[in-house]
Amino acid sequence: MLKPAATGPAIVACNTCRISGEEQAGGSDKRSGARLVEALRAVQASDPVYEAVAVEEMPCLFACGDSCTVHLRAPDKVGYVLGRFTPDESAARAILDYAVLYAGSDGGQVPYRDWPEGVKGHFLTRMPPAGFVVA
Repeated sequence: MLKPAATGPAIVACNTCRISGEEQAGGSDKRSGARLVEALRAVQASDPVYEAVAVEEMPCLFACGDSCTVHLRAPDKVGYVLGRFTPDESAARAILDYAVLYAGSDGGQVPYRDWPEGVKGHFLTRMPPAGFVVA
């Protein structure tokens, strides 16, 4: 059930997310989550600035009402779940731009003034790392 993953900063994207009604209306054979993973990987491959952040995927982050959903995590940093993205290059670039700032931050907290516009309004939860709470 569990498999090894990157130990550094990572975006874990739900690959089974489905935007309501999209596939039923004759859209792509791939679910929205899988398309977001593809977009994240394509954007990541386009610029070496994104190399420090792993892009991983897993089925269902249990945030189905807020698809497309990603979990941003790194050792000893606050983690975040973000959702309600479109599965496209623009969303992928905003997520990766934020992830780079996150990876370089103290404790995982990026000042709001530095957030890419494309992630504003997409934060669903934050989780403290094991052994810590946010002060």
